[in-house]
Amino acid sequence: MIVVLAPDAPEPSMPAGASAEFARDAIEDEGPLRGLAAGLEVANSGWVVVVGGDMPDLQPPVLLEMLRAGLETGAVAVSLSDQGGERPLPCVLRSAPAAEAADALLKAGRRSLRDLLAAVSAVVIDEPTWTGLDPQRRTLFDVDEPSDMDR
Repeated sequence: MIVVLAPDAPEPSMPAGASAEFARDAIEDEGPLRGLAAGLEVANSGWVVVVGGDMPDLQPPVLLEMLRAGLETGAVAVSLSDQGGERPLPCVLRSAPAAEAADALLKAGRRSLRDLLAAVSAVVIDEPTWTGLDPQRRTLFDVDEPSDMDR
């Protein structure tokens, strides 16, 4: 697991039995694409699963379907369709081509994960397919406020 932190953020303590490698944004407040680029720099894998730190209930069958779709199609990115749009997180990326695309986008002043998904060959898993694996849609649950945990 790779956790991307702000340049001066302290490394968090990890739960017992968990380990993580920490990467740091090169420049603070440069958006999610900068953080992704930092993580991809240290990724030592052909494929990466990219999630937000505020997504506590990712469902393994959905993530496995995303990986399957990427492997079968040869796409650089796989994301989920949600209510007629494409969600940037979670996504599955082929590390090397995603890193190259992220670097080019950052040099062009782009900072959005959506920009990355638009710039590479991407597959979007339709809503009926992934919600068949996750009927309660927990994969997209995120925590923005402490009260969100009550949902």
